[in-house]
Amino acid sequence: METIASAGAGFYAAAEEAAKTLYIRALKDVPRDVRAALEAAHVRETHERARKILGLVVRNVQIADERRVLVCQDTGMPIFYVGLGTRLHVDGARLAEAIRRGTERATREHPLRSSICHPVTRENPQTNAGRGVPIIRWEFLQGADYVEILCVPKGSGSENMSFLRMLAPADGVDGIRRFVLECVVEAGANPCPPCIVGVGIGGSADECMALAKRASIRRIGTKNADPTIAALEDELFTAVNALGIGPQGIGGDTTALAVHIEHAYTHITQNPVAVNMQCWRGLRAHARLGADGRTEVAT
Repeated sequence: METIASAGAGFYAAAEEAAKTLYIRALKDVPRDVRAALEAAHVRETHERARKILGLVVRNVQIADERRVLVCQDTGMPIFYVGLGTRLHVDGARLAEAIRRGTERATREHPLRSSICHPVTRENPQTNAGRGVPIIRWEFLQGADYVEILCVPKGSGSENMSFLRMLAPADGVDGIRRFVLECVVEAGANPCPPCIVGVGIGGSADECMALAKRASIRRIGTKNADPTIAALEDELFTAVNALGIGPQGIGGDTTALAVHIEHAYTHITQNPVAVNMQCWRGLRAHARLGADGRTEVAT
C-alpha cells in the first residue's frame, strides 16, 4: 500500500516564506534560459538599432544583478502554479492562505509597489492581494511526496496583449497560423518584445486561455511532446520573427525569443485558439517543499 505523508505545521510556515521569497526573486532574477536567449539574440541580430536595444536589455539584467534591484518597475499580477504531490496530504485552503500571506509580506517587507486594485472602484489595498489574488493554479504530481510552487508575476503590458478566438474546425492549421500572427502584429511594441509567445489550442474557451498562459512560461528550448505541435511551434517562431517588429517594436530580426504551444482535445464543432504574451523578462521562480517544510529554491 502506498504511503501518504501529511504536511506538518512547519510546512505552512515554510510555504508562506517560500511565496514571499519567490515573488521577490522572480522580479529580480531573470531565469538562466531567458538570459541565454537574450544574449544569443543580441549576437545574431543583424539590424544595428535592434542590436543596440538588445545590448541595453542584457545590460539591464546585469545592473539588476549587481545592485540587487528589480529588473522592471512592474511588480505584475502574482500568479502561483502549485503542484501537489499525490503522496503528500496537504490542506489546500491552508496552503492558499499561506501563499496569500507570503505575497503580502513580500509587498510590505521588500517593499514592492502594489499593482493590485478593485476592478471598479480602483481602490488599492497596498498588499498585491485582494479578492481572487494571488491567482493560484492547482496541478498534481503523480507519485511525488512534495509540493512545487512556481511564482509568475505577470506584467500588465504583456498581459493586456491576450487574445482568444473560437475558430471553426474548417479553419484548419492555416487559421491557427493566421490568428497567431495577427495577434503578434496587433500587440506590436506593447508587450515589450522580444516576447515569449504562448499559444493555447483546444479545450474550452477558458481552458484554452489557461493553456496559452502555461505555454508562455515554459522554459525556452523545450518542445511540445507532440511532434505535430512541436513542428508548428518551429514554424510559428520563424514566421513571427519574419514580421520584423523587433525588440521594443523598432524593427529587427528578434520579435520573439520563443513560441510555445500547449494543447488539449476539444469539441468536434470548435477549435479555440488563444495567445498570451510574456515580456522579455520571462519572470518565474520555483521552489520545492517537503512534508517537514524543508525548502529547495531552484537557482
